[in-house]
Amino acid sequence: RDMGRYMASAALVEVNKELKKLGAAPSPKSPTSKFLTLNLGKRVTMKLVLIPAGSFMMGSPKTEKGRRAEEGPQHKVTISKPFYMGVTEVTQEQYQAVMGENPSKAKQATGPVEQVSWESAVAFCQKMSAKTRHAVRLPTEAEWEYACRAGTKARFYFGDDDKQLGDHAWYLANSKTGPHPVTEKKANPWGLYDVYGNVWEWCQDAHGPYTKADARDPKGPITGSNRVLRGGSCGARPQYCRSAVRISQQLTTRYHDKGFRVVVTTKRPRR
Repeated sequence: RDMGRYMASAALVEVNKELKKLGAAPSPKSPTSKFLTLNLGKRVTMKLVLIPAGSFMMGSPKTEKGRRAEEGPQHKVTISKPFYMGVTEVTQEQYQAVMGENPSKAKQATGPVEQVSWESAVAFCQKMSAKTRHAVRLPTEAEWEYACRAGTKARFYFGDDDKQLGDHAWYLANSKTGPHPVTEKKANPWGLYDVYGNVWEWCQDAHGPYTKADARDPKGPITGSNRVLRGGSCGARPQYCRSAVRISQQLTTRYHDKGFRVVVTTKRPRR
């Protein structure tokens, strides 16, 4: 068995050498675990799921019901490397464990943290990075939509019918009291909960127009007073909970339907 592993490893080295000669990138070292669980202290953890690399059509076609002009033009985007994304929106107990405070209006430990500005979300990521020794950040807008769609092309990851949204999201028709605890609705095909509804989720990018050109790991504008939010909220109509919907708010905005989830890319070196 050991000899077999050695031969397989040696073969991979030779393949990568040949690829390099041809100008191609070597085979990436992919993460081996589907889930990553990080300890935030005070007996609080965060679970993330591995999102595979791949390509998708970002934005919405002109024929999509409820489409807004800023969702186009549709263009091909390639996410070249796998990454981990929070299975849920950052919860209030997770935020409290890292930041030592809970700014939320509706206090509930397992509810999504809200009334969080983009600046505060970034500060959380920085502190969580230091605490866990992993590179934690907000998702790019492209990563968010790619993970939300999970290989699907319809208005929602479950199809086009608004009537099914209540099985997957807390939105205007069923939320009543505002955001609800995470994981009470169905997850998407890649295991992410509440990507629609509950709270709008901050992305890393400043808001800007799309282009027709294909893109590889796009990050969007890096400067600007307005930042992108995705996914809709507990007060949103179905057309604002679609996979392609994008809105923007000033990076200092705090409101009871604004929250976020995080991604983890590489492990930070030990000091």
